[in-house]
Amino acid sequence: MTDPIADYLTRLRNAIMAKHRVVEVPASNLKKEITKILFEKGYILNYKFVDDGPQGTIKIALKYDTVNKVNAIKKLTRISRPGLRRYTGYKDMPRVINGLGIAIISTSKGVMTNKEAADLKVGGEVLCYVY
Repeated sequence: MTDPIADYLTRLRNAIMAKHRVVEVPASNLKKEITKILFEKGYILNYKFVDDGPQGTIKIALKYDTVNKVNAIKKLTRISRPGLRRYTGYKDMPRVINGLGIAIISTSKGVMTNKEAADLKVGGEVLCYVY
């Protein structure tokens, strides 16, 4: 697999389209950090790290609106990819839907949202947009 982050986002996207409650994703440290950010920002209901085998898995419970049956995640977009890496400085931090969404940034101080990176004045690789 050449792009595990794109695979992670695609599995989430496919589970949302199929209206699944839970999706299982192969684990890595970067995927765990992205999952924690999605949970903290309220895009997923819950998550669990399962250590089975050498790699392990992440079980993610998706969040749906009970009345309208609409998912909390409207769109997941991969920005930086192996063929074309996208980096940003803290002054040029991307704004997703004028501040309503989040950009997940991989910085020297860890994986964080665009707002946290701007507050800490660090730039990094723009992994994805979530809204």
